[in-house]
Amino acid sequence: MPATDSPLERSWRPSWPCPVASILLSLRRGAGDPTFQLDPDGTVVKGWRTPEGLVTLAVRALSRDGEVRATAWGPGADWVLDGLPELLGAGDDPTGFDPEHEVLAAAWGAYPHWRVPRTRLVMDALVPAIIEQKVTGKEAFTSQRRLVRRYGDPAPGPEAERRGLMVLPAPETLRAIPSWEWLQLLVDPARSRTVVRVAERASALERLVDVPVEEADRRLRTLPGVGVWTSAETRARALGDADAVSFGDFHVAKDIGWALTGKPVDDERLAELLEPYRPHRLRVQVLVMQGRLRRPRRAPRMTLPTHLPGRV
Repeated sequence: MPATDSPLERSWRPSWPCPVASILLSLRRGAGDPTFQLDPDGTVVKGWRTPEGLVTLAVRALSRDGEVRATAWGPGADWVLDGLPELLGAGDDPTGFDPEHEVLAAAWGAYPHWRVPRTRLVMDALVPAIIEQKVTGKEAFTSQRRLVRRYGDPAPGPEAERRGLMVLPAPETLRAIPSWEWLQLLVDPARSRTVVRVAERASALERLVDVPVEEADRRLRTLPGVGVWTSAETRARALGDADAVSFGDFHVAKDIGWALTGKPVDDERLAELLEPYRPHRLRVQVLVMQGRLRRPRRAPRMTLPTHLPGRV
């Protein structure tokens, strides 16, 4: 295995003008995510726990000669560099996605090179998705940040040390966190039980990268506490599922409905609107976000809790 401070480098020439930062931003859990940093020049630096061990990956924006250049530190360096094309969406084929709706067609014309990333790391996508269930984004990102800072591991290499980059806690660490500590992380018992439950099956869950996405969806949703939304959020990142729609999200149906019909809709109507776009329904969801086609936000912001459950 490579020494922690001895990086490996890899270059890859994609067959399209690959927007590195735009593709990888879906892996960031809030602006203060301790596992992810985006530099002003478009370089993305990410810490991961891979089957081969911890890794820090730095991916630079597409060069003038059309190459993506990446550097990795740690025992997982070879593993993550071997998967660089998939990570940047090389396995995602947008053929057949030709939206006739005027708004979507304009957004697709503006962002034709975006592709669905595939990290091949189920737990890295699943645990944050569980923490994000049924809470505001701000509260979820706070919990995620506290969890990683308190229980995660430092990402390997001098670049990660300089940045203070971290890696999501190991499954055995997640299983050992006491219930009262989860409350201090602002994670309620229902969500913390689900995190512990999936951590107990981490090895089996990671093998979902080797099965069709439909089967992966079925297996994920057999786990108590993992439903349609959590499965979709996981598949979109870990498995590169271009048809994974976040049904059950507070905003997604309303925003897509607004973009396509001029008014918010519910999940039932959303399913009808998106049916013609199979197997590219996630692209519609992403284009609405990237094209800033979301409905106006007029409702008052939710007040976040200022105390822990059970405390005065």
